[in-house]
Amino acid sequence: MARLADYFVLVGYDPGKRGSGDGQGQILQRFPEKDWEDNPFPQGIELFCQPSGWQLFTERNPPTFFVAVLTDINSERHYCACFTFWEAVESAQPQSHPRNGDGGEEEEEPSSPVQPAQLFAPKSLVLVSRLDHAEVFRNSLGLIYTIYVDGLSVSLENVIGNLLTCTIPITGGAQRTISLGAGDRQVIQTPINDSLPVSSCSVALLFRQLGITNVLYLFCAALTEHKILFLSSSYQRLTDACRALLALMFPLKYSFTYVPILPAQLLEVLSTPTPFIIGVHSIFQSETQELLDVVIADLDGGTVNVPECVHISLLPEPLLQQTREALSMVLDPELEVADLAFPPSTISASSLKMQDKEIRAVFLRLFAQLLQGYRWCLHIIRIHPEPVIRFHKAAFLGQRGLTEDDFLTKVLEGMAFAGFVTERGAPYRSIDLFDELVAYEVKRMRAEEGNKQKILRHIKELAEKLYKNENPYPAVTMHKVQKPTEGCHLRLHQKPFPRLDEGTVQWIIDQATAKLQTAPPAVKAEKKCMVPSGPPIAAILERNGNALANSARRLEVVRNCISYVFENKMLEAKKLFPAVLRAMKGRAARHCLTQELNLHVQQNRAVLDHQQFDFIIRMMNCCLQDCTAMDEHGIAAALLPLVTAFCRKLSPGITQFAYSCVQEHVVWTNIQFWEAMFYCDVQNHIRALYLDSNEENHTDEESTEGPQEAKSALEIASEQLRLWPTMSREKQQELIQKEESTVFSQAIHYANRMSYLLLPLDTSKNRLLRSSGLGDVESVSNSFVTNSIAGSVAESYDTESGFEDAESSDVANYVVRFINRFVDKVCTESGVTNEHLKGLHVMIPDIVQMHIETLDAVHRESKRLPPIQKPKLLRPNLLVGEECVMEGLRVYLMPDGREEAAGGNIGGPPLLPAEGAIFLTTYRIIFKGTPTDPLVGEQVVIRSFPIASLTKEKKINIQAQVDQFIQEGLQLRSCTFQLLKIAFDEEVASDSAEIFRKHLHKLRYPQHVRGTFAFTVGQSPKQAMQPKAKEKNPSLRTLSKNLVKNAKKTIGRQYVTRKKYTPPAWEQRSSQHFPEDNEDEISVSEEMDRSTLTPTTTIKPSDKMTINHLVERACCRDYQRLGLGTLSSSLTRSKNEPFRISTVNRMYAICRSYPGLLIVPQSIQDNTIQRISRCYRQNRFPVVCWRNSRTKAVLLRSGGLHGKGVVGLFKSQNAPTAGPSPTDSTSLEQEKYLQAVINSMPHYADAGGRNTLSGFTSAHMSSSDFSDKRQPKLGSLMKQVMGGKDDGPGTVSRGGKWGSIRGSGRMSSYALNMEIGSRLAGKDLLGAQHNGSPAEASFLRQHRASLYIIGDKSQLKGVKPDPLQHWEVVPIEVFDVRQVKASFKKLMKACVPGCPSTDPSVAYLRSLEESEWLSQIHKILQISVLVVELLDTGSSVLVSLEDGWDITTQVVSLVQLLSDPYYRTLEGFRLLVEKEWLSFGHRFSHRGAQTLAGQSSGFAPIFLQFLDCVHQIHLQFPMEFEFSQYYLKFLSYHYISNRFRTFLLDSDYERIELGLLYEEKGERKSPQVCKSIWDYIDRLNKKAPVFFNYMYAPEDGEVLRPYSNISNLKVWDYYMEETLSEGPSYDWELAQGQPEHVEEADRQDTGAPQTKRKIIWPCYDNRGRVEPDAISKLLEELHNLEMELGQVPERWKDTWDKVKASQRSEARQEGSRTPSSLLMSSGLSHHRRSLGVYLQESGVGSTLNLSLDSDTSSTSTPSSGKAGGRRSTSTLYSQFQMSESENRSYEGSLYKKGAFMKPWKPRWFVLDKTKHQLRYYDSRMDTECKGVIDLAEVESITPGTPTMGAPKTVDEKAFFDLKTTKRVYNFCAQDVQLAQQWIDRIQSCLSDA
Repeated sequence: MARLADYFVLVGYDPGKRGSGDGQGQILQRFPEKDWEDNPFPQGIELFCQPSGWQLFTERNPPTFFVAVLTDINSERHYCACFTFWEAVESAQPQSHPRNGDGGEEEEEPSSPVQPAQLFAPKSLVLVSRLDHAEVFRNSLGLIYTIYVDGLSVSLENVIGNLLTCTIPITGGAQRTISLGAGDRQVIQTPINDSLPVSSCSVALLFRQLGITNVLYLFCAALTEHKILFLSSSYQRLTDACRALLALMFPLKYSFTYVPILPAQLLEVLSTPTPFIIGVHSIFQSETQELLDVVIADLDGGTVNVPECVHISLLPEPLLQQTREALSMVLDPELEVADLAFPPSTISASSLKMQDKEIRAVFLRLFAQLLQGYRWCLHIIRIHPEPVIRFHKAAFLGQRGLTEDDFLTKVLEGMAFAGFVTERGAPYRSIDLFDELVAYEVKRMRAEEGNKQKILRHIKELAEKLYKNENPYPAVTMHKVQKPTEGCHLRLHQKPFPRLDEGTVQWIIDQATAKLQTAPPAVKAEKKCMVPSGPPIAAILERNGNALANSARRLEVVRNCISYVFENKMLEAKKLFPAVLRAMKGRAARHCLTQELNLHVQQNRAVLDHQQFDFIIRMMNCCLQDCTAMDEHGIAAALLPLVTAFCRKLSPGITQFAYSCVQEHVVWTNIQFWEAMFYCDVQNHIRALYLDSNEENHTDEESTEGPQEAKSALEIASEQLRLWPTMSREKQQELIQKEESTVFSQAIHYANRMSYLLLPLDTSKNRLLRSSGLGDVESVSNSFVTNSIAGSVAESYDTESGFEDAESSDVANYVVRFINRFVDKVCTESGVTNEHLKGLHVMIPDIVQMHIETLDAVHRESKRLPPIQKPKLLRPNLLVGEECVMEGLRVYLMPDGREEAAGGNIGGPPLLPAEGAIFLTTYRIIFKGTPTDPLVGEQVVIRSFPIASLTKEKKINIQAQVDQFIQEGLQLRSCTFQLLKIAFDEEVASDSAEIFRKHLHKLRYPQHVRGTFAFTVGQSPKQAMQPKAKEKNPSLRTLSKNLVKNAKKTIGRQYVTRKKYTPPAWEQRSSQHFPEDNEDEISVSEEMDRSTLTPTTTIKPSDKMTINHLVERACCRDYQRLGLGTLSSSLTRSKNEPFRISTVNRMYAICRSYPGLLIVPQSIQDNTIQRISRCYRQNRFPVVCWRNSRTKAVLLRSGGLHGKGVVGLFKSQNAPTAGPSPTDSTSLEQEKYLQAVINSMPHYADAGGRNTLSGFTSAHMSSSDFSDKRQPKLGSLMKQVMGGKDDGPGTVSRGGKWGSIRGSGRMSSYALNMEIGSRLAGKDLLGAQHNGSPAEASFLRQHRASLYIIGDKSQLKGVKPDPLQHWEVVPIEVFDVRQVKASFKKLMKACVPGCPSTDPSVAYLRSLEESEWLSQIHKILQISVLVVELLDTGSSVLVSLEDGWDITTQVVSLVQLLSDPYYRTLEGFRLLVEKEWLSFGHRFSHRGAQTLAGQSSGFAPIFLQFLDCVHQIHLQFPMEFEFSQYYLKFLSYHYISNRFRTFLLDSDYERIELGLLYEEKGERKSPQVCKSIWDYIDRLNKKAPVFFNYMYAPEDGEVLRPYSNISNLKVWDYYMEETLSEGPSYDWELAQGQPEHVEEADRQDTGAPQTKRKIIWPCYDNRGRVEPDAISKLLEELHNLEMELGQVPERWKDTWDKVKASQRSEARQEGSRTPSSLLMSSGLSHHRRSLGVYLQESGVGSTLNLSLDSDTSSTSTPSSGKAGGRRSTSTLYSQFQMSESENRSYEGSLYKKGAFMKPWKPRWFVLDKTKHQLRYYDSRMDTECKGVIDLAEVESITPGTPTMGAPKTVDEKAFFDLKTTKRVYNFCAQDVQLAQQWIDRIQSCLSDA
C-alpha cells in the first residue's frame, strides 16, 4: 500500500519581493508540517506552480490544473499536481499589517473609486505524490476549490486530512473507492503490472500533434541520448508529451534529466552537457533558439527541428519501414482503402484510448524484434549473494549481423540499456508482457512479416493486454465529485482562501498513522519465476544475415586442408591453401576453422612440426585479420584457447606456442574484448560449479528422465536464486566463497593469457599496442615470425646482470598497466574481495617478468631455426657478356592493371601474384619466379626489361599475400611497355631495397654513353653487394673524362688521340683468352677495315682517309643507287649531273649533326653552302636525300629557318630590309640555292610541255595509274594536312588558306584552298578575280610549283613570297616533342595500367583516346602521303620542320619507304634507317634519355613513332614488305635497350669521336657479342626465317598510299602483348634455349599416354614458338631431316627461293594461275590492300592465316562467310602432300538416300581404313569432303529395300542399309556384286577394329 498524496501545499504570491520586476511565490501552508521519514519534502515547489513566473493580472482567469514532475536526489519522481486560481490583491500602498487581515482590505476598495484597475494574484493548491494518478488529483483539488468557492458546509481541514491519509495499493489491478468526506466518491484502479507504464491517451495525442516521422525521430533521439526539448503553450500537453515519449521507450527506462515542465527561472538548465527530455512553455521559444545541439519539438506547430550538427541514427532497415507501416495502419486505417472504388464503410480508427495502446503495441513489438535473443548474450558472473550480470554487446551485434548499425550500437552503449540489463537480466524475477513477447512471440513475428492483416491482429492483441493492464475493471462505478458552479471564478466579492488550522489536519494524520501501524502488513505475494530465454539468435537470424554466405563446399575445403596439415600431406595442403585463405573472408569458414582446430587439440595433436606450425599460424592470422577489435563473431574468442595450445619444440625444454605469432591483431589490445572473454569463461566455470554439485545429488533421477538438454547458466542461476532463501547461513557463505574463488582463479588465468598475447616475442622491440595496430616496417609480419628475422637483440641473455630488465622494461610496464586496469575493472564488478585483488596486483608484474624470460629463450631459439622452405630462387639466363650486378632479392610480382595474367574476369590461370626474385644485371631488370597459386605453381614466370628503357620508378606499399601485412614495394615502368610491380619479401631489409634502387639509377643514367651496356658488355662489372668496392674503375672514369674533353676538338686531333687506345694486333689478339675478353673500351665497334685502319700504322688525319670512310657509309651506297652523283677517286665531278656529292662537311665543321658527304646542286659552291647554313636551325641547310627515278623530282630535308632567314627568303624585294646587308646576300644565296634545286629537275626547262597543267596531268595520268578511287585526290590531301584537325576534305578552313601566307593584297599563284585543291586534282580554274597585280602574266601560266616547302605554320608568320619564284610554301601545324612525350606516357598507362580500373572495357579505350597517340600517327602519315603525291606528280619537296631531326626525319623516311620498294626490303630498310636516322643525326641518346644529362628531359619515342607508322603501313600492305612485323618490334625493343651500339649517340660526328664509325669491318674474328644490331639481324636471318615475311610479293615500282584515318589505324600489339614464360622474345639467345628441355622430358616417360594436346595461355606462352606457322614448321622439319640424313642442311632462304622458283615455272607451264600458286606469285592486282590476308607474326616466324579465295584472283577477300574459303588452304597444302592418295582403302560411287523427304543422290564414297571412316564427296574430282560416317558408330549392315524415289533400273538386292547409333543410312550400288563388295569391305573394316 502507498499513500495517495504525501503533502498538500498552499502557495501564494509573495508581495514583499515585488521590486525585482518578476514576482516570486511563497509557501503559505504545508501539511504535514514535518517531513515523512521515507519521503522528504521536495524543494522548489513554488517555482513549478507558476512555471512562467509569478505575475499579477488585471482580470481573473479561470482556474488551471497541470501536473509537474520533480526528480529528487535519489532519482525518485514526485508528481506535483498544481491547481491554480486567482485572488484579488490589495492596492499598491505599502501594507504593514500582517497577511491574515484579508477581510479589511476588501472593505476599503469600493470606497475609493479613483483606484486603478484591480489586480489579481495567482494562488496554487499543490498535491505532492509519488503516484501518477492525475485524474484523481484533479478531482480532489477541484473538490477543495469547490468547497472554498461555493462555501459548502464541509471542513476543509477534514477533506485535506482524509486526502493525506488515504492509502491505495500500488499494483496488482486492485480497485479502491475513496471518499474525502464531502459526500464525494472516487474509484481508483491500479495497473495490474506496475512495470508497464500507464499512458491513458498521451501517446495517441503525441502522434496526433507531431505525426509518425517526427515522433520516430524523437524516439530514436531519446534512445541514442540526444537532448530533446518540447515546446507548447499548454503545460498539461507538455507533461503528456513527455510521459508519452517515456511510455514508447518501454522496456528501456529513461535515466537522464527529465523535466516535463521547466520553470522560467531554471532555463539555464537547457545548456547542460548531458542528455535530457524537457518541456518549456512556448513563450520562451526565443530563448531556445541559440541551443545548437537540442532537438526541438513544437507540439502546437507539429514540427521537429533537428539542428545541423546533430545526427540522429534511425532504426535499422527493415525495422524502420515495418514500424512506419504498422503505425500508419493504426493511426490512419483509411489509407489502405483510400483508393478502393467501394471502400468498406466500417473502417475507422479505434477510440483514442485504444489507439494509444495500439501504438504502444507497435513499439513493444519493435523492441522485441530489436532485442530478440538478448538473453543469450547475458553473462552471469555471480549468482550469490546478488546476481551480477553483464551483456556481451559485440556477440549480440555480430550474431544479429548489425555490427555496422549505428542505432543499435548506440542504444546498447547507452545508460538506458545498462539499466535494462541490470533490471531484466536477473534470471529469477517476476515477468511482464515484454518478457513473454521476446520469449514466445519472436518466431510468430518473423512468420507474419509482410502480412499486414496478421500484423494488425497481433498489434490489437497486444493493445488489449496493455489496455487491460491500465483498466482492469471495465464497468467502473460513477465518480461522484462536486464541481464549482459555472463562472464562479468571476464573482466580485470572493473571499480569499482561508487559512487552515494545522492542528486539526495533523491530528487526523496522526490518527491514521497509528491505525496503520496496528494493522497487519498487507503482503502481496510476488510471482517470481524463471525468466524464459526465448529462441537463440541463430534460430531467428534475419534472412539477410548472411547465414548462407559460405557454401558447404568451402567449409569442406577448409576441413580438408586442416586434415592434410595434420596428416603431414604438405603438398596437398599447399594446393588448397589459397582457397582456404580466400574462404576465410566468410564468417562460417572462420568458425569452421576454429572448430576443426579445437578437435585436433582435444585429440592431443597440439605439438606440431615446423611446417605444420607455419600453416596453422598463417590460417590463424588470416582468420584474425578480418576481425574487428570488437570480435563480434567470437572468432578471436574461439582462437584464444587454441593459441595457447598449439606449439612446436624448438630445442629440448624450449617450446614456442602459437600465441607468439598471432599478436599482430588489434583485437588483443581491446579491453572490452578481454572483459567479454573473461565473463564468458567465468560464467562457464560457475555453471560447472553448480552442475557438479547437482549431479552428485540427483544422479538417479537424471537417468530416468533420459537425455535432457544441458541447462544454460541462466537457468541454473534462477534455480539457485529460488533456493537461496531456503538455505542455511553456512551454506550461503560457502557458496559465496566458492564463487568468489572461481572468479579470482579466472582473473589469474587471464592475467597470464593477456601477458601471452601482449608481450612481443622480441621484447627489445617496443611494438606493443601501437596505435596503428598493424603492419609497420618494424614488426616484420608475424605470419613468418616462425623464422623470425628479428633485429639485433643484445646478445647477453644473462638475466641477473639486469640488462634484460633495462631493455624490456617499457614493454613490461605497459603490459602490467594494461592488465592491472583490466583486473581492477572485472574484479570490482564481479565482487572479488579486496585481499584477493591486492594479491593479484602483486602477482601481475611477476607473471609478466616470468613470461618475458621464457620468451627470450624462445626468441633466441627461433632465430636459429632454418628459414621456412621458400621456393628456391631461380637463376635467370643471361646473355654472353651480361653480368649480375645484384643478386636476387626475394620479391612478389604483383598483378597490375592488366587482367590477363591475374586470372581475373578474363579467365585463365592466376599466374600473378608470383613469388621469386628480382635480379639486376648490367643489361636488364629480371623477375623470375613461380606463381603463388599452387595450382599453376609448376610454371615459371619471367618478366624483364632493359634497364635503359626504365621510365619511371616509384615506391609503393602493397599487400603481397592474402594473409600478410602491407609491405614496401616498387613500381618500375619501362618504355618497352612493361611494368614490374613488386613487393619486397619481409626477409629483404629495407636498406637492400634502397641499394637496389641506387644501383638501378646508376645503371639507368650512366655519366656518359660509355657507361651503357653496349660498351661495357664483356667487362666484368663490380658486384654491387660488395660494399667497399669503388663505384667505377678509375681508368674508365678518367677515360670518359678525356673523351668528353676531346669531343670538343677537331676530328683530326681525334684520330691522333685514338691512337692511344688502339687494340693489340690481330695476331696477338687471337692468342689471348678471348671468350671473356676484356675488350679495350675505345675500339668499340664491329667492323674494322684492316686495309685502311690497321691498328699498328699511325693514322695521318688526311682528307683522303676521311673521304674513303665516308664513301663507305650507308648514305653513299644509297646516293650511288639513286644516281645522285658519284664520287670518283680523283674527286672530279662529272659536270652533266645536276647534283654533286659535296665534301664540305667532311670535318663536320659546317653542321655537326649532318653526315660527312652531302648531295647539293652541281652549281652551288662549297663556300656558299657555308653561308646558307647559317639561316637554318642547327645549320641544317637543305640537302637532297632521295630522287624519284621516274619523275626525277627530289626530296630534300633541312632544319627550320631561323627568323631572319625566313624574312629574307620571302620578303618582297621592294620592302625596306629589316637587317644589315649581309642578311640580304645570304637570302639571295638561299634563293639561288633553291632555284638550283628546281633547275635540276629535267622538265623544268620545257615550260610549254610538261609544265603546263594539262600536259602535266596527262603525263601524270599515263605514267601512274590513278585507278584507286578510294585515295583522296591531292588537293583534298593538301587541305587535310593544312587545315586544322576538323576540316573534312571539302571545307575551306580559314586557318588553312595558303593565301594567308602572302599578305599585301597581291594575288599569288593560287588564290584559295579550293582552287589549290582543284588545280592539284588537275582541273583548270581561271575564274579567280585578279586585282591587277603585276604577277598576272606568270599567274596565267598555271604551273604547278616545282618545289614545295613544307614548313611549320608558326615559323612562317608574315612571309611574303615572290610570285615569280617557282616554289610554294605549305604551312602545316605539327606537334612538338613535348606533346609526343606526354602522349606516350598516356599511351603506356593505357596499355599497361598500374592498377585495375573500375570498368576495364571503357577505361582502356577512353585512355587510349586521351593519349592522342593515334592522332599523332595519323598526322605523320597524312603529311607523308601528301609528300609522296607531290613527288609522284613531279614536284620536288623540301621538308623543313622543327630542327630537322625529329618529325622531319619521320616524314622523310616514311616518304621514301612509301615511294621506293627498295626500302621495303631488309637491306633497304637498314639503309634507310642508317641514312636518315643515324647519319642525319636523330638524337637517339638525347631522346632516349640514355645518360645522366638526358635524365631531366625524359624519354621521347620519335623513332618508335616512326616504326609504329611503318607497322600501320605493313598492316595495310602485307605483301609489300620483305620483313615481318616481328622485325619492327625487334627494332622497337632494341633501339632503346642499349644492347647494341647502333642507336647510341646523337650523330655521326659523335660516333666518330668515340671511334665507333669506321671500325665496322674487321672484328669478325672475335666470338664476342654483336655490337651492331644490323649484323645481329643478318646472322639471325641466315639461321631462321624470323624476320622474313612469307607473303612478300612486291609489285614493281609500286608507290604505297596508306589510309591514315584513325579508324584505319590499329593499336600495335607490341604495346599489349607479353610472354611470361620467357620474358620478351627479342633477346633471341635467351628465348631459344627452353622448349627443347620440355620435349626431352616428355619423351622420357613413354609409359604414360602421349598426348599431342598443347594448352597455350595468352600472355604466358610464346605462341609462335609453341605453335609455329605452317611454312616455318615445314622449313624446320626439312632442316631436321637433312640433319638426320647427315647432309649439310642448306640455308632456309635457299630452300624458300627454290620453292618459289618452281612455283613460278609451274604457273608458266599451266598458262593459267592455279590457286596453289596464288601465295607465291605476285600476280595480285595493283592495289593490294590487305583485307583477308593477314600474316600474324610472332616471336619465331609467322602463323599463316591465309584466306585467299581460289576463284577470285584479282583481289583477296575475307573468306569467313564462304564455304569456299577453306578450299584454298587445302590446296595450299596439297602441293606438298598430293603424292600419297590420302588413305583411300576403297572408293566408288553409291546412291545415298537424303534425309527425310529428300531424293536419292549419287555420291562418291571413300572408305578409309586408317582413319576408320566412310567419307563422301559430290563427285570424284571434288576435293572437299561433304560428310563423314564414323565406322566406330556403325551398329549393323543389313540388306535394304528400295523406297520412294530410288533409282528405278537397279536390282532390289543392290540396296543395303547402314545402321549407326544416330540414324540409318540407305545406300544403293550400281549392281548386286558392287553392293556385296561394299558390304564386305565395310564389314572387314569393322571386324579389324
